Amino acid sequence: MTNPISPLKAVTLSPAPEQLSELPSLASLFRKAMVKSSTFQLGQSLPYLSNYVKGVQIDQNHLRAYQKLLGFDQDQKLPPTYLSMLGFPMILQIMTHPDFPMKAMGQVHLSNEITVFKNVPIDQPMTLTAGINNSRITAKGVEWSLGMIAKGDGELIWSSESTMLHRCKTDLPRKESSVIAPVGESQMWAVDAGMGRRYASVSGDYNPIHLSALSAKLFGFKKAIVHGMWSKARCLAALKDQLPDTAYRVQARFHRPLFLPSNVLFYSQKQADKTLFSLFNQTGEQAHMDGYISQDLSNAQF
Repeated sequence: MTNPISPLKAVTLSPAPEQLSELPSLASLFRKAMVKSSTFQLGQSLPYLSNYVKGVQIDQNHLRAYQKLLGFDQDQKLPPTYLSMLGFPMILQIMTHPDFPMKAMGQVHLSNEITVFKNVPIDQPMTLTAGINNSRITAKGVEWSLGMIAKGDGELIWSSESTMLHRCKTDLPRKESSVIAPVGESQMWAVDAGMGRRYASVSGDYNPIHLSALSAKLFGFKKAIVHGMWSKARCLAALKDQLPDTAYRVQARFHRPLFLPSNVLFYSQKQADKTLFSLFNQTGEQAHMDGYISQDLSNAQF
C-alpha cells in the first residue's frame, strides 16, 4: 500500500490508514498532548501514520467567522488556508498516537506549502486525508513533514505539506543562516495581545503558547506567540485580489516567533512569475516569515 499523501513517493504505511468517523475533538487531543512523553531516539524512523475522514462538509457560519477574523472577503470562496485549519485535529490525532515517538508539544513549525488545484464548492462533501510523509536529520534536530489532501468526487482539489522540527542534538555541523531582506512595498500592522485567543476561538487551537503570556511562559516563551498559520493566512488575505482563481500554490517559511502584542511590517511585491510576501519586525531587521504565491505547480508538494 502506498502513502495516500505522497503519490509520487513509494513508501509503506504502517499501520494502515485509520478511518475516522468525524473530525476529532481538539479538547481531548490537547489533554493527551500535554502529557505525552518522548521515546524518540536519533536514527529512529518515524512511522507513516495516517488517517482520513469522509463526508467533511463546510459549516458556512464557521467559514464566515474565519474569513472575517483573517480579513478575507465573506463570500463562497474558500481561503487557501482554511482546510489546513479545519484538518488540524487530524494532524494532532497523529501526533498524539501511541506509535508516534515524539512529544506533541514543542515541535517547531518551519514551513508550509499549500496547493489549490481547483475551486471547492462549499456545499460539496470532501474526503480529508492526513499523514506523515518523511524525515531527515539536520544540524538542529530532525525535520519531518506532515501532508494533507482534500478530494471531492474522487478528484484532488487541495493539498498541504508542513515541515516540522524536533529539536535534538546531532553530529551535523551548523550552517550560517542566510540573511532575509524585505522586498517590496510595506505597511505596518498592529497585532494585539488577544489575537491568539481570537484565532483559537475560530480554529479550536487552544495551545497555551498562543493564549497569554502566563500560559506561554509555562512552555518557555516570554510572551504568547501568534500561530504561524494565522500569519500566513493574514498575509494572503491582504493579497486576496492577487490570488489566482485556481491552480496555484503558496509557500511560506517561518523564521522567528511573533510575540503578542507586536507591530509588524508586511511587505509584498508582484513579480513576473510570482508574488513575494513577508512579515518583519517593526524595524524591518528581523524576518518572522517569508513566502510567495506561484502558478507554477511543477514542484508542488502533494
